[in-house]
Amino acid sequence: MKIPISTLSLSACLLLSACTLGPDHVPPDTIDTTQLRYQDGWQPVPADSWAASGSWWTAFDDEALSQLVEQSLKANQTLAQAEARYRAAEAQWRQSRGARVPELGAGLGATRSGGSDRSTASQYDARLQVGWAPDLWGRVRRTIEADQAGMQASAADLAAVRLALQVAVAESYINLRALDRQQEILRETLAGYERSASLTRNQYQAGIVARSDVIQAETQLQSLRTDLYDLQAARAREQNALAALLGVAPVQLSLAEQGTLPAVPTLPRSLPATLIARRPDVVAAERQVAAANARIGVARTAWLPDVTLDLWGGVQSGSFSGLFDAPARVWSLGPSLAQTLLDGGQRSAALELAVARHEEQAAFYRQTVIDSLRELEDVLATLQILGEKAEQQAALLQLAEENERVANNRYRAGQVSFLEVVTAQNITLAARRVAVDIHAQRLAATVQLAAIIGGGWDLEDPVIQSVLGE
Repeated sequence: MKIPISTLSLSACLLLSACTLGPDHVPPDTIDTTQLRYQDGWQPVPADSWAASGSWWTAFDDEALSQLVEQSLKANQTLAQAEARYRAAEAQWRQSRGARVPELGAGLGATRSGGSDRSTASQYDARLQVGWAPDLWGRVRRTIEADQAGMQASAADLAAVRLALQVAVAESYINLRALDRQQEILRETLAGYERSASLTRNQYQAGIVARSDVIQAETQLQSLRTDLYDLQAARAREQNALAALLGVAPVQLSLAEQGTLPAVPTLPRSLPATLIARRPDVVAAERQVAAANARIGVARTAWLPDVTLDLWGGVQSGSFSGLFDAPARVWSLGPSLAQTLLDGGQRSAALELAVARHEEQAAFYRQTVIDSLRELEDVLATLQILGEKAEQQAALLQLAEENERVANNRYRAGQVSFLEVVTAQNITLAARRVAVDIHAQRLAATVQLAAIIGGGWDLEDPVIQSVLGE
């Protein structure tokens, strides 16, 4: 079949005149993230570096922690939801891309018609049809751009959920081990208190001390036993919370007590400031700005006419068998133009809505960057101050232990009452427990630092190596 030259010329002109409406995406300006108060040598890195995050939890050198984190990544249901959302966003992007391709359809039909002034007749036809809407104004291209940015934002959200899960597991594990260490301290102290109580009873029987000293020693001993139950209850709750993060029933998780906490990782002095570029939430916010920007272009195309090209060809016959013998061949080709003339201001409102949403997302992105920098400064200040506090607490503990030894010796010599021993013992116990709390806080702050900079400070990361000039 022959297609008119004028129709082909019109189609070619439509394709050549295609353009893309709307502004191209430019990341919004934000605050300077290279200047920090509590850490020198930090520098920003490329915006896609969050995807290169390593297994930051291995810096704690704790095999049990590593196993728990890996297990949580396989069974946590919150993570499964985020993965499903990403697959949906990816499917939406593929669906938008499909609009660029002409639609091909096939049909086979049969009709029977007649009337009072004509005989009844049958008509059979078979056809192939191609329909295509040229993307003259960039509506499809902008839609694809928006959905692609949305898919990238969903991927960043997935990374954020994964990182939040890792952090939650690490923090819960640290709390669990801190409770284990607190219980160990109480048991060790309990043994010392029992020795003191036994000594006091012996001295009372020998007539050296008063009955009040025995009562005081036994009261102190019983109080410590009660505190131990509180720690056991807290540990049970923490283990149950950890089981929920792993996606298992509490009965399926049983962690043996461990009286030591992981060591606080030594951070490199030139730790790069990967927070702004590496954090998944910052990446997601920037991608949402890009998506909103593309939707402005989509809204602008509503003011321009829609053009479609339809081509179909087929065969017709008065009998079904005739379709395969010598049928009549028919075809049709032609463009169609559709333009909305009056819509009551809907298009204007849609454009204003798209612009407002873009401004909203840009402001959200800027605020996310500001909050990220604040969180970074907070955790760096916390680590620095806790490091100094740990040193002072170690000195306090050493003095408390020495004071307790002196008080015990003076009590055995009959120089002081048991009240002085009780006071010294309580000071030592409190100092030991505070030292554990400080250590746990330093570990938790280190975990938070890993989260704030997007998942780690692995110096083998090629992105970080490029920042450090290695």
